Amino acid sequence: MGCQSSHPSAIPELEEIMQETGFSQASVVRLYDRFQALDKQQKGYLSKYDLQGIGELAVNPLGDRIINAFFKEGEELTDFRSFIRVLAHFRPVEEGKSKETGRPEPMNSRLRKLQFAFQLYDQDSDGKISRDEMLQVLRLMVGIQVTEEQLACIAERTIQEADQDGDGAISFEEFATSVEKLNIEQRMSLRLLK
Repeated sequence: MGCQSSHPSAIPELEEIMQETGFSQASVVRLYDRFQALDKQQKGYLSKYDLQGIGELAVNPLGDRIINAFFKEGEELTDFRSFIRVLAHFRPVEEGKSKETGRPEPMNSRLRKLQFAFQLYDQDSDGKISRDEMLQVLRLMVGIQVTEEQLACIAERTIQEADQDGDGAISFEEFATSVEKLNIEQRMSLRLLK
């Protein structure tokens, strides 16, 4: 697929995808070309192996978890529409654009970005980040630079600081509150997805 760009009519469900994700036609075409470049055998879907070839994910400590987010529970393949839905979480928020009433929450809203980030921690999908799940993420992020005992202390302290109801875990609401001051809209945005 080299340097040649796809024609918009080649993209199935283009209008619906644009409506759902908020991407412009030009962005959808660019992402479709990227999808096709990753789909080297032109199967019409990607496997986890195909996504592992993306350099930025290969060096990201949470790369495997991000890759897993492209796949529905128990599935090993993802089509273009599912692929672009995940990428929509990383679309920059457009300044001055308010949410239209009666429309679903945009995929790149603060709430949807937080939900996406939360699921990277909540690996068992029980709606809570346990001490063990926090520890797993910390291990991935800092590797061997910190002792296991230090990691355990950091995980315990993080849980204690965020856990408002005293159940020993972090709910989505507690997670959202604990990152309230972070500019999630900026930190979870990729300019190339504008």
